[in-house]
Amino acid sequence: MAHTIRDKKKLLNRVRRLRGQVGAIEKALEDEAECSTILHTMAACRGSFNGLMAEILESHIRFHVVNPDVDPKSEQARGAQDLIDALRTYLR
Repeated sequence: MAHTIRDKKKLLNRVRRLRGQVGAIEKALEDEAECSTILHTMAACRGSFNGLMAEILESHIRFHVVNPDVDPKSEQARGAQDLIDALRTYLR
């Protein structure tokens, strides 16, 4: 898990922002806020979660599957980069 240790601070900051967003959803529900306010906060939370997921998936691919930076012209490297790009697009 060296790849997550290397980015530990950045990943934990993302998780802390997510915690704050989930807390904001809870507070909005408790305060009986407008549905649109709650939905916007939920959408922001989902985007943050997807960003965290993309970050960890990309790191996993680069560390455990194949690092496209090592030999960028190889078929495996192009495939790994295509997968990373597709995941980032999907998780937007």
